[in-house]
Order: sequence, then structure tokens, then C-alpha cells
Amino acid sequence: MGRTAEHVYVEPGDIARIQRLVVELPSQAHVRITMQGGAIISGTVAERPAAQLFEDASGAAGMNAQLRIDDPVAPSCTTYVWLGDIKRVERLIAH
Repeated sequence: MGRTAEHVYVEPGDIARIQRLVVELPSQAHVRITMQGGAIISGTVAERPAAQLFEDASGAAGMNAQLRIDDPVAPSCTTYVWLGDIKRVERLIAH
């Protein structure tokens, strides 16, 4: 497989949550994301993420997805986050 993630998800409820987040994150959406640890990331979704099969460090296979968020004020500032680490997504109105 060759693709690794820190956390992978195999429980149906966790996979459904990741799939719901994919729907909430369309390309070019302006969002504010709250991470599980409380960090807040705001920016533009570069491209809708895709749930995929990954392996964790122990070799267990499961689902996750990676999201790229671009900062519209500083285009060279890009943040990548795992959907499994997201607590909440808020859509913002573009100005």
C-alpha cells in the first residue's frame, strides 16, 4: 500500500464520520476547522479529500483521509490535517 497514517479507522461509526467530513469539505470551501486537541485552522479547502485505505505504524489497515487547507491571505502557507483528527467543520462566507 505504501501510504501510512498515524491513526486509521475500522469501526463503521468512525468510517461514517470520515465520510461525512468528506462531504462537508468541498473544493474551494472557506472553512474553520476545530481539531480534537482544540487547535483551530481557517482557510480554503484546496481539493475535496478522499477517504482511502491507509496503514498505521503497526501495519493495521483502515480508513482516513488527508485534507489540504490553503491560507487565502498567505498562499504559500498550506496546512495538512487528517480527517480523523477533526472535531468540527464550520463553513465560512468568502469575502
